[in-house]
Amino acid sequence: MGKVVDRKEIEKICEEERKKGKKIVFTNGCFDLIHRGHIEYLKKAKSYGDVLVIGLNTDDSVRRIKGEKRPIIPENDRAFILSSFYFVDYVVLFDEDTPLNLILQVKPDVLVKGGDYKKHEIVGAREVEGWGGEVVIIPYIKGQSTSGIIERIVKRFCNE
Repeated sequence: MGKVVDRKEIEKICEEERKKGKKIVFTNGCFDLIHRGHIEYLKKAKSYGDVLVIGLNTDDSVRRIKGEKRPIIPENDRAFILSSFYFVDYVVLFDEDTPLNLILQVKPDVLVKGGDYKKHEIVGAREVEGWGGEVVIIPYIKGQSTSGIIERIVKRFCNE
């Protein structure tokens, strides 16, 4: 079994890891055009536990959230890239607009989101805290965003 797993597999994996006393950390996102901000964020997320599970939006889900021109990188490639990092344990694709159902399956001990969120805006925060888990907000790294990269590319190469 590789690091990219389906919904049924991740539920079983997390149950097994929890039985071993491992702390499960969950985060989610589109992770389109991987950049330094993503890497620093994910490494920090991993530091809050033993097993880092990433919920990755499918292409259809990204289009509904970010618009028809996104994602730039297809879901299987984004999953491959994320799963290649040593600090990422599992990647699970989800097609819903929010990761709530996946969070309920994983039942993480720690739910992590970036600093562009307020705690009350984080999907699953109430549920995770309800079963005794914690919600962590990692400070946003200024100037590190996929949208910013796309804007720079357009300015440099499309306005000539």
